[in-house]
Amino acid sequence: MASKLEFVQYAVDQLQEAGEIAYRKMFGEYGIYCDGKFFAMICDDQLFFKITEGGRKLWPELEEGIPYHGAKLHFLIEELDDRRRLAELARVTCQELPMPKSNKKKGAADGKKDAK
Repeated sequence: MASKLEFVQYAVDQLQEAGEIAYRKMFGEYGIYCDGKFFAMICDDQLFFKITEGGRKLWPELEEGIPYHGAKLHFLIEELDDRRRLAELARVTCQELPMPKSNKKKGAADGKKDAK
């Protein structure tokens, strides 16, 4: 069952204090980004965060779940009403995640092809 856009927009709104929050439709569900880092997803109208040590320390009672068949375990965020706590969890999570890799191909940085 695909997530409802209204739920996605609500979750994104609740995370606004964390930074620049964006979402992207992915395989019928949604990926959530903070300042360009993919850190969470929404599947079946449920919010899942990537698991990090900082997140575990900040919110030790979080349950874990699998957002979709074949996925790794994620934190399942069932309480979305505490905006500050959600934003802090997003910040802590993103601090531990690597920056996204650039999609630029070698030699294409200046927009020119090698002349031979």
